[in-house]
Amino acid sequence: MIWHDGIPTLEAVNEMSRNTLGAHLNMIFTDIGADYITASMPVNHTTHQPMGLLHGGASAALAETVGSVAGWLCINKEKQNCVGLELNCNHVKGKREGTVYATARPLHIGGSTQVWDIRILDEQDKLICVSRLTIAVIRKIAP
Repeated sequence: MIWHDGIPTLEAVNEMSRNTLGAHLNMIFTDIGADYITASMPVNHTTHQPMGLLHGGASAALAETVGSVAGWLCINKEKQNCVGLELNCNHVKGKREGTVYATARPLHIGGSTQVWDIRILDEQDKLICVSRLTIAVIRKIAP
């Protein structure tokens, strides 16, 4: 298992997402396993671009949200923080309506960096977007 404090509850992860961009875009964490975390996001007027397709920025926001939460769940929160360094997204299929699901799995969890693979799929398990998020793990600075 990769999580620092054990597998968190979906309720706890969704609660920490209140009043965030993820909440504004109606992202909901739906599944957590020993080495992955998944969240959903609706594809509708709130996540469309002007042509009526899922906005690439909404997919990027979903990928970064899921990957960042995954990274945070892997660190010692009393001694460390994590911040995004780089996000790469390849948008491979358009989507007009429904729901997409982003699952983050680690490629590397190190002492100073983490790299996450995030796959965004639709309800039929068709690949919509593939992303890679690199996170820096930094020492927590006392207030």
